[in-house]
Amino acid sequence: MKIPAYQHRYKILIGLFIVWMTFFDNNSFLYRYRLHSEIKELEGGIETHKLKIAELRRQKTELFGNLKNLEKFARERYLMKKDNEDIIVIVDADEK
Repeated sequence: MKIPAYQHRYKILIGLFIVWMTFFDNNSFLYRYRLHSEIKELEGGIETHKLKIAELRRQKTELFGNLKNLEKFARERYLMKKDNEDIIVIVDADEK
């Protein structure tokens, strides 16, 4: 005895709904999974950036807290010099 298809209409509709929500909908399960993965990755980057910010703040207070440190930074970083000084820059061939 063959069972008519309309008796399985709820199972068919639920199956179609699951297929639609998995692949075709704008807010599909696959899209939501990708967004969730991206959010987790970005949240992991937050901690890294917080550590970098803390280190930069420490360097800032160290740098601007003392004039000798500020002068040393300017000389090393921006090759600043006094009027009566000469600067010699040594560059390694391996850095190029």
